[in-house]
Amino acid sequence: MKRVRKAIIPAAGLGTRMLPISAAVCKEMLPIVDLPAMYYLVKEAVDSGITDILIITGRGKGIMEDFFDHSPEYEAALAAKGKCEELKMLQEIANIANISFLRQRETKGLGHAVGRAKSFVGDEPFVVLYGDDIIFSKTPVCRQLIDAYEKYGKSVVGVKGVPIEWIRKYSSLKVDAIEGEDSLYTCTDMIEKPKPGEEFSNLSILGRVLLTPEIFDIIDSLEPGAGGEYQLTDAMKKVAREDGILALEFEGDRYDLGSKIGFLKANIVKGLEHPETKDELREYIKALAEEL
Repeated sequence: MKRVRKAIIPAAGLGTRMLPISAAVCKEMLPIVDLPAMYYLVKEAVDSGITDILIITGRGKGIMEDFFDHSPEYEAALAAKGKCEELKMLQEIANIANISFLRQRETKGLGHAVGRAKSFVGDEPFVVLYGDDIIFSKTPVCRQLIDAYEKYGKSVVGVKGVPIEWIRKYSSLKVDAIEGEDSLYTCTDMIEKPKPGEEFSNLSILGRVLLTPEIFDIIDSLEPGAGGEYQLTDAMKKVAREDGILALEFEGDRYDLGSKIGFLKANIVKGLEHPETKDELREYIKALAEEL
């Protein structure tokens, strides 16, 4: 069994739910306190043992490349002022992993975006971190998926039980319990954006999947699905029906960074952890709560 060392982060979408700011700044680079959302995705992958990351981008998203590159101007200015901690942070970000960038050119869905990474992946298993989903957890979710893959040797999707109204916007999975496992299931079918009555369960894929390279042959033969796009769920559905796929109910709190409320919640959570903001923010929230 080959080690999982590669990750794909699709981030080519327009981010229309975050308009008007997303018309000028790509949503993946909006700050969670003082770090962009994309950093948290990359850091999760790195903390899970991933060494090579491909970020699928689109027009107007070059700022992501700049962020993960060295900045000679900033580094020289910080060194001259003796700001060693800030300099160290910038250098660590620039050297965090082997990060490559590839344009999708046409936004034809998640399946199409992942298909663009075929030459990057080669014949290795890989993780996909959905660009809209930030998950804060004790053990990185990618690591949780990798552990399940290493135990059973099958592709794994990260899932959570969600309200029925979310199922309409996401996916629904048909699962069977695995003896001796509390949060791991065998998935034998799934559906993207089900209509009322088409749901299998309230378990939905939320932001993380681990796939084997055989998925690319399936992606190549996909027909447009929900929304007229090439859905990764449709490719994974074929794997689930033919071979079974693992569904892991992961540990962690997920925030939808494609939505305004998800973005605000993530900022509050990290703001209450950040050493420069946590105390004052906590007192502000307490005072504000008394007025609500």
